[in-house]
Amino acid sequence: MILASSSPRRAEILRDIGLRFRVVIPDVDEKRLVGESPRRYVRRLALDKARQVAERYPHEWVVAADTTVVVGDTVFGKPRDSRQARRMLRDLSGRSHVVLSGVAVARLSTPIRRAAVSRTRVFFRKLTRVDIDRYVKTGEPNDKAGAYGIQGKGALLIQRIEGSYTNVVGFPLETFLSLWQSVHGPRLF
Repeated sequence: MILASSSPRRAEILRDIGLRFRVVIPDVDEKRLVGESPRRYVRRLALDKARQVAERYPHEWVVAADTTVVVGDTVFGKPRDSRQARRMLRDLSGRSHVVLSGVAVARLSTPIRRAAVSRTRVFFRKLTRVDIDRYVKTGEPNDKAGAYGIQGKGALLIQRIEGSYTNVVGFPLETFLSLWQSVHGPRLF
């Protein structure tokens, strides 16, 4: 199996459940299309990443994902810099938001391409400017959608979640397992 992702968190989740895979980083344009809903956006990106890598390795199973944070219709990707991270965290403070992850599995020699979307609601506690500044200085927000990581110090920002924890980390295992079993039957691996 190939993981089409540069995310160390996705690789760690798959390793933690005992899967053997190699990483091939896809090169896709991650711009959101005009009028594209956040749900369609993450699903399309997951499929694009899986398809691009599967074209190079048509006889191997390819798994890909894309995660974003959504407040209303505003999509929060990874912050460009600490200033944008602070702005995102201020916007998330004291309110809820949705984490969407698209997951795709593909093997072109079969040909099989499947995708699904996982949705989790996250409730942030009210953050002070000092809370935000201290968190941004850790460097943790730099490579994470919404400028936080639930699996690290960012857990301190969160009041509660409704849905999949692994989705908020960036790879919803429940969704992946459902897709995997849809192409392989009930066996796990």
